[in-house]
Amino acid sequence: MIVTVPATSANLGPGFDTLGIAVDFVNKVIIKPSRFQSISLKGEGSNNPKLKDNNLFITIFNDFFQNLVSEPATFRFEFYNKIPISRGLGSSSAVIISAIASAYAMAGIDLPKSRLLNLALSFEDHPDNITPAVFGGFTVSTINDNSVQYVKKEIPQDLKAVIVIPNQPISTSLSRTVLPDSYSKQDAIFNISHSSLLTACFFNEDWEQLAIASKDRFHQEYRMKTMPELFEVQKVALKSGALMSTLSGSGSSFFNMVYKNDAKRLHDILSSHFPHYRTIIIDFNNNGIVIDKS
Repeated sequence: MIVTVPATSANLGPGFDTLGIAVDFVNKVIIKPSRFQSISLKGEGSNNPKLKDNNLFITIFNDFFQNLVSEPATFRFEFYNKIPISRGLGSSSAVIISAIASAYAMAGIDLPKSRLLNLALSFEDHPDNITPAVFGGFTVSTINDNSVQYVKKEIPQDLKAVIVIPNQPISTSLSRTVLPDSYSKQDAIFNISHSSLLTACFFNEDWEQLAIASKDRFHQEYRMKTMPELFEVQKVALKSGALMSTLSGSGSSFFNMVYKNDAKRLHDILSSHFPHYRTIIIDFNNNGIVIDKS
C-alpha cells in the first residue's frame, strides 16, 4: 500500500488556526507485510536517527491498528519525505493523517475522510493544517462540539505557490509563546474582516484583492521578529508579483501565491535576494491524502 499526503500552509495571514491550503509537496509511505517490523527513511529527517527510534507515525499506526484487528501483524514501513520538518508546512499533520488512514486501510476498514479528520483532531487541537491535508485545496474550518466543520475550494491550475524555506526551524509550540495573551477590539475587527475578505476572494477567485485581504495583526509580526529577514522576504515577494505573501503556519517558511506565468520570475528574484534560503515553485494539491492499495 502506498499513502501520500500533501504539505500544507496554515493561517494564510489573518486566518489564525482557521484557514489552510494544500501544496503538491508530498510525504509518501509504502507499507508491506513483513515477518518483523522495520523502518526505512529517506528524504527529510533521514539524517536524524531519533526519527527511527521515536517515530510518531509508527506509534500512532500501531495504536490504531492494534485496536482495529483481532490478530497482530507486522509491517515494513518505507518513508519518502519531502515536507521539511518544523518549517511551518504541516509535517506533523501529514504524519498524523497518514498514520491513522494507513492503520484503517491495512486493517481493511473503510474510513471516510470526514471521520479521519475528526480522529486527527485528538492529536492536533486546531484544524487549519489537518483539514487541507485530508481534503486538499483551500479550506476554512472550525471546531463545533469536538467536530470539525469545514468548507473546501479547489485551486485553479493557473496559480502556483512559490515557497521560501529558511534553513532555520521554528517550533510551533515555542512560537506561540511570543504571541499576546489578549488583543484589542480594533485588532480583532481587523483580523475578522481581513480573514472574511480573504475567504471570499478564494471562493470568488478574486485574486487581485489577496494582497490586502491577507494582512494580519494576530501572529505574523510577532513570529517574524524571531527571524527579522522574513520581513524583507515578504516585502520583496509582494513587490515582485506575489498575489499574497504570508508566514506559513508558525514559520519559518514563507508562502507566496502567484499566477502561473509569473512564478519563475518570482522564484528567481527571491532566490537571488535570499540565496541562503531554499526557494521552490510548486503546484497546489486539490486531492489531499491518497491511498493506493494496488
